[in-house]
Amino acid sequence: MLDQQEIYNTLILSRIGFYSLAGILEMYRNIGSATEIMQHSKNIRSLIPDASQRLVDAFRNIDEIKRRVDDEIKWDEHYGVQILCMNDERYPERLRQCDDAPLALFYRGSANLNQQHVVSIVGTRHCTSYGQDIIRRFMSDLRQMCPEVLIVSGLAYGVDINAHRQALQNGYETVGVLAHGLDNLYPSAHRNTAKEMLNHGGLLTEYTTMTNADKQNFVRRNRIVAGMADSTILVESAAHGGGLITTRIARDYNRDVFAFPGAVGAPYSEGCNNSIRDNEAGLITSAFDFVKAMGWQDEKKIQEARKEGIERQLFPDLTEEEQKIVDTLQKHNDLQINMLTVQSGIGIARITSLLFSMEMKGILKALPGGIYHLLK
Repeated sequence: MLDQQEIYNTLILSRIGFYSLAGILEMYRNIGSATEIMQHSKNIRSLIPDASQRLVDAFRNIDEIKRRVDDEIKWDEHYGVQILCMNDERYPERLRQCDDAPLALFYRGSANLNQQHVVSIVGTRHCTSYGQDIIRRFMSDLRQMCPEVLIVSGLAYGVDINAHRQALQNGYETVGVLAHGLDNLYPSAHRNTAKEMLNHGGLLTEYTTMTNADKQNFVRRNRIVAGMADSTILVESAAHGGGLITTRIARDYNRDVFAFPGAVGAPYSEGCNNSIRDNEAGLITSAFDFVKAMGWQDEKKIQEARKEGIERQLFPDLTEEEQKIVDTLQKHNDLQINMLTVQSGIGIARITSLLFSMEMKGILKALPGGIYHLLK
């Protein structure tokens, strides 16, 4: 944890460079200390010989900024807000690697922002029942395969709030990245979920108190949603939308991007389908697809679960859908998943989940190339 003087000086530096972050951030990375930079505030050209006159003047006139920082620190201390400067070990390491990372973040919560796996889930504010079902199934299945994952989104209407709520329901910690200060909450309709997240995740922002939820702030905060995660998943999106901005930023950061496909012509699947078509996002239809693509599968855990399933049920009871799959494989064993879908009459999204469950029970085995073999 940093000393108070370094925190204080980082907040000053952050406000000076808020709208010209690149130059300030480069200087900060090179020098490694906000305190050392502020010691040269009256002669900033000793550190940056080609500093603009505007920047020189900004460093010379910081009395108002200091008063604002004093008020901010008092408020944060009173309400238990953690100030995470870039040099702080609690700062999100994945975000720190990004060229336009914030110098400081304000955080209320209990989650470790540097968990082993971090996933951002984004999409339209007009989430349909199809999108809600995807999130519900994805979160439930992911929890079985990867119990230690931090779920990140923006606490907005639609996909965001569904992602947060399903994460909480499945025992995941989840962090909402805000487009305003922590003295406010937008939208206010999500206040109860946000309160629950404080004990099972948290709220994170780069904005100080008394910052309104202006339109441009939402675009700016998307880089934090993308930057602090290993991967970003687009659930539903129109042809143009904030979720697509986030996935573009994630690609620029060389992070993995995935999208769930939707029906051709469905207005809130156009963005996903276009991203998949243009190779801007990997196609996934289930948590199993995602875990496999990320290389997060715990083979030992899967083998143990499969073994336990065999020992517990030598002849496991099958659901009607599972029996259809078994009957299909008994007629034509070693089928590729697309053929299995056609011949069983079960949709691709549903059958992917069923196949994983049946593999865990020891009923069948997945072979290379998406082929499934019935164990006899």
